[in-house]
Amino acid sequence: MNSSSKQTAATLTGLAAVFMWSFLSLLTVASGAMPPFQLAAITFAIGGMLGVASWIARPGAAAALKQPALVWLLGVGGLFGYHALYFAALRLAPPAEAQLFNYLWPLLIVLFSALLPDEKLKSHHILGVLFGLAGTLVLIAGMRGVDIKREYIVGYCCALGAALAWSSYSVLSRPFKNVPSDAVAGFCLATSALSLVCHLAFERTVWPSSALQWLAVLVLGVFPVGLAFYAWDRGVKFGNIRALGAASYAAPLLSTIFLVVAGYAEPSWTLAIAAVLISFGGAVAAKDMFVKPRSATRDSNLS
Repeated sequence: MNSSSKQTAATLTGLAAVFMWSFLSLLTVASGAMPPFQLAAITFAIGGMLGVASWIARPGAAAALKQPALVWLLGVGGLFGYHALYFAALRLAPPAEAQLFNYLWPLLIVLFSALLPDEKLKSHHILGVLFGLAGTLVLIAGMRGVDIKREYIVGYCCALGAALAWSSYSVLSRPFKNVPSDAVAGFCLATSALSLVCHLAFERTVWPSSALQWLAVLVLGVFPVGLAFYAWDRGVKFGNIRALGAASYAAPLLSTIFLVVAGYAEPSWTLAIAAVLISFGGAVAAKDMFVKPRSATRDSNLS
């Protein structure tokens, strides 16, 4: 497999993470009234144990946990830092407004990627991610309404901090390609432990009241809060990080569609407009994956 094929495969793996994250809202709603840090503690524990279980068939894989402190700071800081700031934003500001600031992270990934070695930020990357951002603005404003108010400034700052935390984690993972994705299991377990501390300090324990709610919690831990982080790690380290950033705007769109299908939300014209904007933006940003450079085409013809 050549380098181009490897990058495409890694990009598709990262896109699988985006697809899994689009079930996050639906599964969270289906999980009942469990407080966010309690839910994070349980689901990250499940996600971490998935990685640990995979080591059984691969002797020596557990050695991935032996990483410098900087790697642990990046991994745990990205996973726990993002979720802690996001949960704080939802407590301190209305959800719709908090989401608008939070969903700056795909745009920031595309912009920050320009700082990476051997990465070139082109106009179509910026154009594509701006279309995605526009579609998300239409989606959130149209479905829930938006009203920015000064008294929620702390919540807005937390949401923006969450966007910075996740985009920084995603981009800074690139220079650590030599760190195996097995290490993500350790990051998840550490995030689970920190979430448990926050839950005991700030929340009241609420357990699922039905088998369906327990199933939703389990599926959350296996996919959006489990396998998705391993897939994302692979994607941002070896895939087209700019295309992944732009394509990440598909998560809120698909999430809303799944809520509509499940009967938790109503269909609307804003959903259709957002779908067009986000789909177009993703296609524009990912143009490099479908259009070969002229020099590459000429060389293949000569051979």
